[in-house]
Amino acid sequence: MIYVLVARQKRRGITFLQVFSRLILLKVVILAGGRGLRISEESQYKPKPMIEIGDKPILWHIMKLYSWYGYHDFVICAGYKQHIIKRYFADYFLYASDITCDFTNRENNLIIHRSEIEPWKVTIVDTGAHTMTGGRIKRIERYIGDEPFMLTYGDGVCDVNIESLVRFHRGHGKLATLTSVVQKQDKGVLDITEQGSVKSFREKQSNHGVAINAGFMVLQPEIFRYLDDDETVFETAPMERLAKEGELMSYRHTGFWQCMDTLREKTFLEKLWASGRAPWKVWDD
Repeated sequence: MIYVLVARQKRRGITFLQVFSRLILLKVVILAGGRGLRISEESQYKPKPMIEIGDKPILWHIMKLYSWYGYHDFVICAGYKQHIIKRYFADYFLYASDITCDFTNRENNLIIHRSEIEPWKVTIVDTGAHTMTGGRIKRIERYIGDEPFMLTYGDGVCDVNIESLVRFHRGHGKLATLTSVVQKQDKGVLDITEQGSVKSFREKQSNHGVAINAGFMVLQPEIFRYLDDDETVFETAPMERLAKEGELMSYRHTGFWQCMDTLREKTFLEKLWASGRAPWKVWDD
């Protein structure tokens, strides 16, 4: 597996040491604890990140993107119906394998014939059913330690180049990088300078043709100092403070990005996936 990964990254001009250091240092944190009230047709039965695009949860699609770039160590911030996420990954090996259950000797002999399993390490943390986004991040500090990490939301897919994103973050030396896209959305509105510095962060103000926060962030461990308790909303006071202190940078993404807040958006993503031309599917089959 290491050989295959290194060979793949060499095709992108990435050295073995870069691959090795990345695998050790950067974990991927995914916020997957919210209820998803705007898509309650599905989320009444399961957490929004477990709603399927094709036959896989959108959480799986997000993880496949990171995994394609060599990031396999995930920390899932679960909350609402968190047992469903835990059960999915606890049984994931069986889902991805051809098996025979042999009971002929009055025993349960499980035989694995073929397995298509990703090289993932998945830590699932119950961060509370009603905890805000900043509080969820604060609760997983023990699993991150003093290392930089990546963070994204468990309900949006993108074809962002993760390697370029990480390289951009390492180059500017600030505490936080978020990925910005230009769309008409009611997400976090950004005011960005020519150099990519975020001058202000305004959460959930509808506007037209402005840069918005698409997630896919890279954060230094000092970010935990900006988080207080379960009531902390990461997209308000902490982001605003980071912007005011000049510690928040924007990586501009001009490709595909789409969140799945509503049933209409889920249907749109499903049609793209069924067509075989889903823009976020950058990985090989």
